[in-house]
Amino acid sequence: MGTVVSATGARAGVCRIVLPRVSRRAVEATLYRESLGVRRKGTPSRLTPGTHCSGECNGSPSRLTILVEEARAQLIAFLEGKRRELDFPIDLSGGSAFQRRVWRAILRIPYGRVRSYKWVALRVGGAGYARAVGHALGANPVPIVIPCHRVVAQDASL
Repeated sequence: MGTVVSATGARAGVCRIVLPRVSRRAVEATLYRESLGVRRKGTPSRLTPGTHCSGECNGSPSRLTILVEEARAQLIAFLEGKRRELDFPIDLSGGSAFQRRVWRAILRIPYGRVRSYKWVALRVGGAGYARAVGHALGANPVPIVIPCHRVVAQDASL
C-alpha cells in the first residue's frame, strides 16, 4: 500500500493522509511543510507541528496513536476489499467552506458508484461550479476516505 501517514488537527480527527511517495522521508517532508503553512495552492495547512504520526508513535498509546492505528487498520481493510465503509473521525477544518461542502457531498456517493462533477456541483451551488468542484477534489486532504475517485466527467471519463 505504501506509506500512509495521518495527523490530527484541533478537532481530534484524521486531517491528512499522504499516499505513497518516493520515500518515507518525502511523506514526512510533505507533512512538515504543511505544518508550517507552506503548501500547494488550495491545500489545507492546519496541521500542528509535532502531531504527525505514522502509526508508530513512541511511548505509551495515546489517543492520537489509537486514532491513527484505527484509521490505518480500516484503510488497509478497505483497500484489501474487506471493508466498504470508513468510520473513523476526520477533521476537515483545514479546508474552505466551499471545499468542505464539496467533500461532504462526495462522502454521500455510495461504495461502487460514481457521480459526475456536475452532480456534485448541483449539490454545492449549481452546475456552473463543476470546475471549482474539481479544484476542491484536488485539495482533498484525506484521499480514499473522501472518495474523489468516485467523481468522473459527465461522459464517465476520468
